Amino acid sequence: MIWNRLSQRFEAKSAAVLMTLQTRLDRFLIGWLLVAGLASLARIAAGPPLHGAVFTSVLPYLLLVFAPVASLLLARRWFADGDRQPQPEFRLARVGRWREVGRAQAMRHPLYGTRGIMVSLLVGILLNIPVRAMEFLGAIPAISGPVPAWLFVLHAAMSFDAVLLSSLYAITFVAALKRVPLFPRLLVAVWGVDIVMQLVAAQLIGGTPGLPAAVAAPLQELLQGNVTKVLISVGVWLPYLLLSRRLNVTYRHRIAD
Repeated sequence: MIWNRLSQRFEAKSAAVLMTLQTRLDRFLIGWLLVAGLASLARIAAGPPLHGAVFTSVLPYLLLVFAPVASLLLARRWFADGDRQPQPEFRLARVGRWREVGRAQAMRHPLYGTRGIMVSLLVGILLNIPVRAMEFLGAIPAISGPVPAWLFVLHAAMSFDAVLLSSLYAITFVAALKRVPLFPRLLVAVWGVDIVMQLVAAQLIGGTPGLPAAVAAPLQELLQGNVTKVLISVGVWLPYLLLSRRLNVTYRHRIAD
């Protein structure tokens, strides 16, 4: 009895969160533009005075603020047909015993939809955007004019990492929300890109002559922390991507046999 009540409460709360994500997403985007824009302005103001190629100094922050929004809006157009997109011809997820069903039958199934634990995954994917931005703004200083080679490489690599990954997570979020069949593969691919980016950044920055030891140590901790967070996400959510009955019926149109 207690478990049923808790389950019903969780379902109700997840449904409320899902409704908020679906109906107020545009408000969230406006809020993001305001908060991220102000945070970027504060970071720029705390750095050295802008001179020389001002646009080059400001460009990473413009991309950090606007790229995730543009990616999310584009993804809404790309995935407008959502679960009407065709299923992949070859299955990568082969764990468990499943029976393929048609889209109409899958949509009639009681577990069909992005409810329950799936909402937690949606929120987690979306939170990667502000978390990645806060890490970048908090750890990487603004630069302007001639700077040492190591600082230029550091800023360029970490800017690219923050912009690319926040954009990819925004696209993945929309794919999940729209019940696109390729969502599970897309999420796994983004996890892989995230890990590779941390390793590439470590190689690029670490191989730049003149990198101070006082910078190298906290940078290594930051990059290792990013890899650890991705691996934790993989450990927590990969079994769900493979074995969840709700996810299988919603995204793969197959039910437990």
